[in-house]
Amino acid sequence: MIKFALLGTGRIGKFHAEIINSHANAEIKYVYDIDIKSSKAIAKKYNCKIAKTAKEAISSPDVDAILIASATPTHTQYITMGAESGKAIFCEKPIDLDIKKVTSCWAKVKKYNPKIQIGFNRRYDPSHNKVQKDVKLGKIGKLEMIIITSRDPAPPGLDYLKVSGGIFRDCSIHDFDLARYVLHNDPIVNVYATGSRNVSNDFKKTNDFDTTMCVMKSKKGVLVHINNSRRAVYGYDQRLEVFGSKGMLISDNVSEYNINSYNQNISFAKHPIKNFFIERYADAYHIQFDDFLNSIKSNKKPKVSFNDGKEALILADCATQSVKLNKLIKVK
Repeated sequence: MIKFALLGTGRIGKFHAEIINSHANAEIKYVYDIDIKSSKAIAKKYNCKIAKTAKEAISSPDVDAILIASATPTHTQYITMGAESGKAIFCEKPIDLDIKKVTSCWAKVKKYNPKIQIGFNRRYDPSHNKVQKDVKLGKIGKLEMIIITSRDPAPPGLDYLKVSGGIFRDCSIHDFDLARYVLHNDPIVNVYATGSRNVSNDFKKTNDFDTTMCVMKSKKGVLVHINNSRRAVYGYDQRLEVFGSKGMLISDNVSEYNINSYNQNISFAKHPIKNFFIERYADAYHIQFDDFLNSIKSNKKPKVSFNDGKEALILADCATQSVKLNKLIKVK
């Protein structure tokens, strides 16, 4: 049984608590959040202890691993504490919004040879994962293009936007990681991004965009197109398309039922796609957690590393710089 300290009990923290509790080989021993009311609710529901500080939860001898689902500015601090305490670490994305803090964090913790997994769950979606494996097996020949569509059903509130770090670091970062996953060992060398404000004046207030496109190029010449929107009235739009010399693979949207309807007025009508990221990627979250537990049991490095989190943030920074300067940015 792997015993966890859960740090953060907001929306995603509550979801992770359910995942830990539902797993036969995991349990929550401690929970910590600055919101005491929220911590008490989790502690009562899952019969765990409330820590007075993050350090108390992380350093406890009753804890084998920590799951960081707290506010982004706390991530590097908790990763450092976890590494110093010899704990396995699962951290939600992004590691931080500031690449300097990420680099500094790794410089501090690398001597401990820590086991750190970053929460890029798209890699664990069964369909996305199958596409990546088929590309590696050469089923579409030479990879030439990757097209990723990621559109939220509705924008977050103004308070969230103020601290999100912008759409590229908050939303697109999943897509940057997914592109890197499909490309495998072929690094992205340049990024061009552009954006518009079509949804809400909140994005103007926060100097952010609600509609964006990124075009990137890999070292081997693969072109990558990522389009994002904060408003898709038809649901949570998540698609991955890869194109190669021998064909194409598409990982499409997911509906509650895979049924087409036909009548005198419509053809090929389908049920609505899933409307929330937790619903759409529910399987991926569970598979991701199971993989983290397996890495602990087998004493192997997690498949999604600290460096993966760093590289995705670098691409997000390049996109942010590109849209600001309206120019192609070379990835350093």
